[in-house]
Amino acid sequence: MSETTIRGRLFQANFQSNLIAGLLTVTPLIIVWLVFDFFLETLSQWGHPLAVELTGFLDDHFPVLKPWLDNEGVRWVIGVIVALLALYSIGAIASRVLGQRLIHLFEQIISRIPLVETIYSAAKKLVDVLRQKPGANTQRVVLIDFPGPGLKAVGFVMRTFADAKTGETLAAVYVPTAPNPTSGYLQILPLANLTPTELQSDEAMTMILSGGAVTPDHVSIAGKT
Repeated sequence: MSETTIRGRLFQANFQSNLIAGLLTVTPLIIVWLVFDFFLETLSQWGHPLAVELTGFLDDHFPVLKPWLDNEGVRWVIGVIVALLALYSIGAIASRVLGQRLIHLFEQIISRIPLVETIYSAAKKLVDVLRQKPGANTQRVVLIDFPGPGLKAVGFVMRTFADAKTGETLAAVYVPTAPNPTSGYLQILPLANLTPTELQSDEAMTMILSGGAVTPDHVSIAGKT
């Protein structure tokens, strides 16, 4: 084998190694960017009407800013900022008595619209469950046999209830997909079939987002003893 051939193969192996290393390095950054890009794009669209009003006001009172305000990128940033400020304001109002009364009034209005009420009620219950502190009885991290016997999947117990015919305690378990936990499966199974864990919700979510690359040392498929 000639020296030129050896060098060529070494270069090829080194190139492939560095290419894979670079891909593995930027993959987490790409995932973070995709998530934030979706989030920021949604905020920009949501804040667009308010941003239009704001830029119109600035155009009228500060003509010198018009060249900047005509830029689409600047308008996009304004939309995001306006949406964030609106969300902050809503949160500040909602945490006060007056805000809670307004929300209650709004929910009363929503409850009179059949289809909208169903969607809003389901979404609100989901958010309420996710906002509870880890360890609460209504949300526990468990393992279940999914997608088949002998295979374990991480799931979140959203609620427990009695079987309408047998009286057996059942659990509604949400099994998120990795690395995107916003999609997943709803499994209804007997409470006795759950394998309890000592995982906290944030630990479980980290496992899912990392595809299992980050796994706490105290994970056991045997459950608690």
